[in-house]
Amino acid sequence: MASKQRLNVLVVDHDEGSNVELKDFLVSEGYQAEILTDADQVLGEIKQNNHQLVLLDVSSGNGIELLEKIRSADSDICVIAMTGLATVEAAVRTLKHQAFDYLQKPLEMEELRAVIQAAVREKGLLVDLETRLNLVVGTRLREKRSAAQLTLKQLANRTGLSVSLISQIELGKSAASMSTLHKLSTALQIRMTYFFETV
Repeated sequence: MASKQRLNVLVVDHDEGSNVELKDFLVSEGYQAEILTDADQVLGEIKQNNHQLVLLDVSSGNGIELLEKIRSADSDICVIAMTGLATVEAAVRTLKHQAFDYLQKPLEMEELRAVIQAAVREKGLLVDLETRLNLVVGTRLREKRSAAQLTLKQLANRTGLSVSLISQIELGKSAASMSTLHKLSTALQIRMTYFFETV
């Protein structure tokens, strides 16, 4: 069975009550969640561990300064800012430091779910390595088949594979074996490595 790489989320908030609720929500969504209430520990935690996403409370005076420090330590990490004291100035400063989004507390879990899902898509965060790989391979197969002006049936005839299997691979719903990818790449006259380039 394939192992899944779960999104690793760091929650930084001095409010322990909302932290418990947030952690429960994140775990129920299938993510790994770590909680920090001490801002002084945040940079060390980010440098030592593999967090892809930070939920950062910027309500306090040093919240935006902490965002700046996080950006200095890791320019790529995805940060979603949260605040109980929303102001236009704070929103502008937060987004200036490349926060992915700016959410008003108390958080609406449906809104948070949608924002995290958008971050996963737009930032290319690896939630499930196998699923992502299957989607990339499927997209590339469909593009090459379309460029060659072949129908699913025609490609199936060339390769001896079933239309159903090729369709499932193109949709990212089925993983293609090396033997299957070899047949497909030969039929499409491309290198097999094309399916994995830059993945």
